Amino acid sequence: MLLHRLVLVASLGFALPALVLPGSAQTTAVEAPAAEASVAALGQALQLDALFDALRDEGVSYGETLEADMFPGGGGPEWAAAVAAIYDPAPLRAAFEAALQAELASDPEAVADMLAFFTSDLGQRVVGLEIDARRAFTDTATEEAARVAADDRRANRDPKVALVERFITAGDLVEMNVAGALSGNLAFLTGMSETGLYGQPLPEADLMSDVWAQEDQIRDDTTSWLYAYLGLAYDPLTEAELQAYIDFMESPAGKRLNAAIFTAFDQVFRTVSHDLGRAAGRAMLGTDI
Repeated sequence: MLLHRLVLVASLGFALPALVLPGSAQTTAVEAPAAEASVAALGQALQLDALFDALRDEGVSYGETLEADMFPGGGGPEWAAAVAAIYDPAPLRAAFEAALQAELASDPEAVADMLAFFTSDLGQRVVGLEIDARRAFTDTATEEAARVAADDRRANRDPKVALVERFITAGDLVEMNVAGALSGNLAFLTGMSETGLYGQPLPEADLMSDVWAQEDQIRDDTTSWLYAYLGLAYDPLTEAELQAYIDFMESPAGKRLNAAIFTAFDQVFRTVSHDLGRAAGRAMLGTDI
């Protein structure tokens, strides 16, 4: 399940409401709890608690980088508290799960296939490996080493590289992550602009122009990041295990889940980026965050 690169993928990296028969209010009322239960089961299989804890750690690390780059030493305890609140795992997971349920409510058969894969031994293993790799990437040295290792594997024509490439293609991970990054950057700049940092809110056209100017750089970095991240995450898998994961990702259920996860992450982390931009703008102005 490569998750949205934040702020995944995949799957990462990456619920199910019950099927409602037309014109049957009784069926709707009875099946709604079953739908929520299926979403909760899928969330457990995808280890969302562990995932959002890892995303919180990423966010805190990113907040430290923002402070160092944009207002060195100027954030203080208020900035740290604001970042911690923005990346609070509980509300983010709840919002994500609600968005995932909305995306998958009409497709219970696909959700059943998702549950079948991610509750299997292989499914649980790949989810754990993806989350572990995200945690590892909070260390800059580990990420850089993974990028070097990915380059070496490509140079040495490691057969796993072709499988990773198929996995990326199956989930359209480069373009999906680029779109998410552009959306997040626009939300961040919008939040900053709303604080009055530039005197008055900047026109959306100007903000969009700034964001789109970053597209090529974001695509290059995203591609490099994906090969490094997936190479690290899936290194313990055999080629047969990785092929089985790809087979799922190329299936209708895998494609459905991938699209739903990216949509849910985009909704949740657009808000995160906007709030982070507002907090950064206020910190730069020296006003209460």
